[in-house]
Amino acid sequence: MAIDSERCVTAGIAAGLSPAAALFHSLADETRLRIVQRLARGEARVVDLTGELGLAQSTVSKHLACLRDCGLVDYRAEGRQSFYSLTRPELMDLLSSAENLLSATGHAVTLCPSTARSVE
Repeated sequence: MAIDSERCVTAGIAAGLSPAAALFHSLADETRLRIVQRLARGEARVVDLTGELGLAQSTVSKHLACLRDCGLVDYRAEGRQSFYSLTRPELMDLLSSAENLLSATGHAVTLCPSTARSVE
């Protein structure tokens, strides 16, 4: 699956989208949401994400690059490994609010791992 660079915040803004629309476009991809959900539990390497999410390395790397371009994810190098993590904890508040909205409209989902733990 090709990644549409216009779904990233900076590219979306450059293409004329408002920052809010660009942010939501960047989160509109299910693979990126899955990566964000996983990173909400703690940092991970590409190999961790490929194994846990069942995705190809190239897919994970491309989506991480998009999320990095958006400023939502960054990494730290340790030797030859890169450990990815969320840069904005507010993102999980946004996803939690989205869960509440979807639940209120009859479309309950779990987007935020911390919300899932608190409900159990």
